[in-house]
Amino acid sequence: MSRILEPAEVDRQLSELPSWSSDGTSLHRSIDFPSFPEAIAAVASLAIDAEEMNHHPDIDIRWRTVNLTLSTHSAGGITQLDIELAHRIETHAP
Repeated sequence: MSRILEPAEVDRQLSELPSWSSDGTSLHRSIDFPSFPEAIAAVASLAIDAEEMNHHPDIDIRWRTVNLTLSTHSAGGITQLDIELAHRIETHAP
């Protein structure tokens, strides 16, 4: 099982992910896309990364806005897997 990161570790690593925030137990990011089809295409693409990592985000799609929540449920908080997935997700943001 992955180790839960200390709050200071999360804050330090989020300095490289300025669009992400933490509530202490999860990472959060909203991404606005130019259109609904582009939002869906991005989700389909990031799903491939998530499947490769065997680590899956919670995704909420609202028209052209994709809301993402990352947390390692089996560990009960934020782990390095969440940070790594956040970095991968950034490659899909416009």
